[in-house]
Amino acid sequence: MRLLVVHAHPLDESFSRALFTRTMETLEACGHEVRGLDLYATGFDPVLDAEGRRRYHDRGSNAVPVAEHLRLLAWCNGIIFVYPTWWYGQPAILKGWLDRVWVPHVTFTMPTETQPVGPLMQHIGVIGGISTYGAPRWFIHWVGDPGRRTLLRGIKPLLNPRCRSFWCALYRMDTRSADERARFLETVERTLRRLPTAMETAPVRMGDQSLWSDA
Repeated sequence: MRLLVVHAHPLDESFSRALFTRTMETLEACGHEVRGLDLYATGFDPVLDAEGRRRYHDRGSNAVPVAEHLRLLAWCNGIIFVYPTWWYGQPAILKGWLDRVWVPHVTFTMPTETQPVGPLMQHIGVIGGISTYGAPRWFIHWVGDPGRRTLLRGIKPLLNPRCRSFWCALYRMDTRSADERARFLETVERTLRRLPTAMETAPVRMGDQSLWSDA
C-alpha cells in the first residue's frame, strides 16, 4: 500500500519520535511504499487565519495554500497518525493540519438541507492512530477520548466505506518504565505487520484534483 505517516511532536529525543521511526521502518520492511510527514520538522503553519477562513468554502482557491499536502493525500491509500495526546486531543499543529488541509470540495462535500457531508477520500482504505496518554485508560474513557473520536469517527466517514482502522494507545506515559515502552513499540510493530499490503477495495479517486494532482 501507499501509506502516509503523519507525525506531530517537537522533540527529536521524544518517545513519540521513536514510535514514528519504528512505524516508518516496519512499514517499509513489510513492502509498503511509505512517505513520512513530520509537521514540526517541515515547519507547517497550523493557523487558519482570517483570509484562509474567508476562502475556506471557495472551490479551488481553498486548496492553493495547502496543495503540497493535498498531493500527499491524493497519493496515499492509507494514513497513519503518530502523536502524543495533549489535553485529550491532537497537538495544536496536528489539529491545525486537519483544519487547513481537509478542505471542502476536495476531501468532503458540503452538506445541504437534504444531504449530510459527503465523502471524497474513498481511495483511502486504512486509517490508524498511534498515541501516548498521560492519564490512565479509565480516565480517558471517562472524558470520551476526543482525539481518537476525531480521527476514527470524524475523519473515517470521509474515507472508503470499507476502510479498516486501528488504534494503538499507551496510557500513563509519564510513569512507564523503559521495558514497558519497549513492549509498546513491539505491540505497534505487530499491529502494523498485520496491515494489508494492497488496497482491499477498488480504489476511488479523490475529489477534484485539478490544482495539485501530478496525474
